[in-house]
Formats: sequence, structure tokens, C-alpha cells
Amino acid sequence: MDKDERSPLLGIVQQLRKRLVASAIALGIGFAISYAFSETLFRILAWPLKINMAPEDRLIYTGLPEMFFIYIKVAFVAGLLLAAPFIFYEMWMLATPGFRQRQGRLVLPFVLLSSLLFIGGALFGYFIAFPVAFKFFLGFESQHLQSLPSVKQYFSFSVRLLLLFGLIFELPVAVFFLTKAGVITPEAMKKNRAYAMLGVFVFAAIVTPPDLISQVMLSIPLLVLYEVAILIAKLAGSKKASKEESEQG
Repeated sequence: MDKDERSPLLGIVQQLRKRLVASAIALGIGFAISYAFSETLFRILAWPLKINMAPEDRLIYTGLPEMFFIYIKVAFVAGLLLAAPFIFYEMWMLATPGFRQRQGRLVLPFVLLSSLLFIGGALFGYFIAFPVAFKFFLGFESQHLQSLPSVKQYFSFSVRLLLLFGLIFELPVAVFFLTKAGVITPEAMKKNRAYAMLGVFVFAAIVTPPDLISQVMLSIPLLVLYEVAILIAKLAGSKKASKEESEQG
């Protein structure tokens, strides 16, 4: 590989490093801010479970340093959410090098929409899916059975699902850019709707805990988002076709 061939590759590596370092710094700042409120943040995270528990019941932890590490993890997740708009911006800058004016106008909508969809997905899980699921799980308590949810298990369960809900709500944004790139078309999405629905339920069964409630609560928004994504693909496809026609004209 000669010098001319190495230069573009070196430039890509340098840009990648620059964006990753900037994102890491933003995440570090978000973590530092969040750690000061880590105890309060964990109480907020535990709210969907606490409202379905008896007033005298509490979460438990079985290892002495367990809560210390839980607070660190809570601060990391909260810091990630705080830094998400900046990280989305860095991702966009990395994916679209050599900005044109037309591309530049898409930066703010992309960052805002991606951030709102991610946070909206997490809020859907927090306010809608979690209370329903926890009420079902705690419904097995009786005079002979008592639930003792541990802090570690609850954190792992809740954060994984919250991040998952946030990511699946990014589907419309992903479909928009895949349509722009010519990878998918609204016609193909319509034609394969039945396979997509089957895939949604298989995906939900794999990534959620082995219970029907969690799977259904994840599948429903995915199915709705798929239909929304078809409409977005139509919009993106029509704009792409109009642009091609104007360029040919």
C-alpha cells in the first residue's frame, strides 16, 4: 500500500479517534454529574417496582460493596443519557464526512429526533411496560410466598430493558437513512410485513426475560414502529426520487 492509499485510511482512523475521544469526554462529564445524584437516581429507577410492593417491603443487597457498584453503574447509565445528544452528533459527523450545506441542515433534526426517540422509548418502558410487568410478577405473592427482589438483579433487568426500549425506538431514524442509501424500499417492507412481524416476536423472545408479559410489551411498540417506518420510508423514497429527477432535468 503506497502513501496515497494510506492517507485516506489514516484520515478515517484519525477522525474516528477524534469522535470517540470527544464522546468519551462527554460521557465522563455526564457520569461525574450523575454520580452526585446516584442515590436519588436509583430511587427513581426503582419506582415502578416500589409502587407494586407492600409499603414495608424493600429491595435487598447481599454483598457489602454491592450498592457502591450499583451507584456507579446507575451514574454511568444516567451519564450516557445526558451525553446522548452529543454522541449522536459525533456519530453523524463521522458518518457524513465532508459536510455539504444540505447535509449540514440535517444535523440538528437528526440529533434532536434521535435523542427524543431514545428517551421516549426508555420512558415508554419506565411508565408503561415496567408497572404492568412488575404487577404481574409480584402477583404470585401469598401468605406462603414472599418476593425478595435484589438490587443487583433489578438493576440488571431494568437497565437492560430501558436501553433496549430506547434502541428500538430508533427504528424510524434507521429506516430513513437506509431508504436514502437505497438499501430498503417501502414496497419491500410492505411485502415482507408478515416475516417482519414473526421476526419481531422472535427478537422479543430472545432479548427479554423468559416471560410472556415482557415479550408482549416489547413486541407491541416494535410492530407500531414498523408501520411508522414504512411511512417514513415512503417519505424518504419520494424525496430521493424527486432529487434524482431534478438532477436529470
